Amino acid sequence: MAPILLNCFGGDQTDYIKQPVQVKNPYLDTMEEDILYHFSLSTKSHNLPEMFGDIKFVCVGGSANRMKAFAQFMHQELKQPGNPEDVKDICEGTDRYCMYKVGPVLSISHGMGVPSISIMLHELIKLLHHAQCRDVVLFRLGTSGGVGLAPGTVVITEKAVDYSFKPKFEQVVLGKVITRSTELDEDVAQELLQCSAELPNLPTVIGNTMCTHDFYEGQGRLDGALCSFSAEEKLEYLRKAYDAGVRNIEMESSVFAAMARVCGLKAAVICVTLLNRFEGDQITSSHEVLVEYQQRPQALVSHFIKKRLELV
Repeated sequence: MAPILLNCFGGDQTDYIKQPVQVKNPYLDTMEEDILYHFSLSTKSHNLPEMFGDIKFVCVGGSANRMKAFAQFMHQELKQPGNPEDVKDICEGTDRYCMYKVGPVLSISHGMGVPSISIMLHELIKLLHHAQCRDVVLFRLGTSGGVGLAPGTVVITEKAVDYSFKPKFEQVVLGKVITRSTELDEDVAQELLQCSAELPNLPTVIGNTMCTHDFYEGQGRLDGALCSFSAEEKLEYLRKAYDAGVRNIEMESSVFAAMARVCGLKAAVICVTLLNRFEGDQITSSHEVLVEYQQRPQALVSHFIKKRLELV
C-alpha cells in the first residue's frame, strides 16, 4: 500500500509560529471536557491557562529522574525563589510521566521509544493548546549511540531519519500508512550550535539522527538476546548510515519531529553520544563520566533559554 504523504503546512512555517499552539483534530472542539489521562489533568478540573499559559520552553527527556534533575538545574539557572529540591511533580497523580514547571520552562519525562513519547506528545500539545500558549520552543534532551563520533559529543539533529536514512515517520492509522516529514527547525539548530561555541568542553555537531524501534537488533547491536546478522554486516550498515549524514542513533526523534512540525511548533533534538558504535555496542564509561555527559545537553539548552530570556 502506498504511503499517504501529508502536507504539514498550508504556507510558510513562520506563519504558524506566531499563532497559538495548533491541534489538528476538529473533534476536540465538540468535547465538554478533555481529560489528559496520562498527565492526570483535564480542562474541567484544572485551569490550564492559569497553570501553563506563560510556558515558552518545553524540555522533554526519557528518564523521570533526569527531568526532575533538569528542573532543579533550571530553578537555579533562572534564579527562581525557593529551594530547587522542592520542585513539585504536577503529574504526581499518575506514574506514567513526570512534569515540573520552573518559570516559563516545562520539564517532562517521556519514557523510552516511539509509542511512549507519542502518547506524551499528544497530551502535551493539547495541554499547550488549551493553555493558550504562544511561541513555544520544544526540545528533546537525551542520550544516544554515536556514529563516527567520540563519546560525549552533543548532536543537534538536522533531520530524524528512518532505517533507510529517509526523513520521514510512518504511522498506521485505520489500516493506512500515513507518512510525515521529520525535518527540524533550522534556525533553532543554528542558534543552539552558536550557544555551544560559547560554552567550555561542549563538543557539538549538527547531523542526522536515526530513530529506531528497538535498542538491540534494530540498532545493529551484536549483544542482544537475538542477533540475525554478522559483525561485518553491522559495520557495513553503519558505514552507509554515516555516509547518509547519520551521526547518532536513538529511539524517539522521528515522531517528536513529525508531531512538532504538523502542529507548527519549533523544535530541536539534542542528544549526547555515550559511545561510538563503530568501536562497540556496550556502554563502558564510568557512572561519573556518564553523568557528566548527560548534563551536556542540559547545559546547552539552559544557555539557549537564558539567552532568549536575556539573562546572559
